Amino acid sequence: MPEIEAHITGTVWKIEVEVGDSVEEGDTVVILESMKMEMPVEAEDQGVVSEILCEEGQSVSEGDPLVVLE
Repeated sequence: MPEIEAHITGTVWKIEVEVGDSVEEGDTVVILESMKMEMPVEAEDQGVVSEILCEEGQSVSEGDPLVVLE
């Protein structure tokens, strides 16, 4: 199962998907806030969201898994 990971260290500002949502390559799944800038995290593959591993307001590090696709 592919995981979508944080590409920067920051705070989860908004989660754009829910479990069961279909996503295409390039769709924004999470928006991270870092240094007062909003950075979209995009799906690298298409799939269905099977698990969300973060919550809004949570601090994440670069490489942390955020969403799991099946």
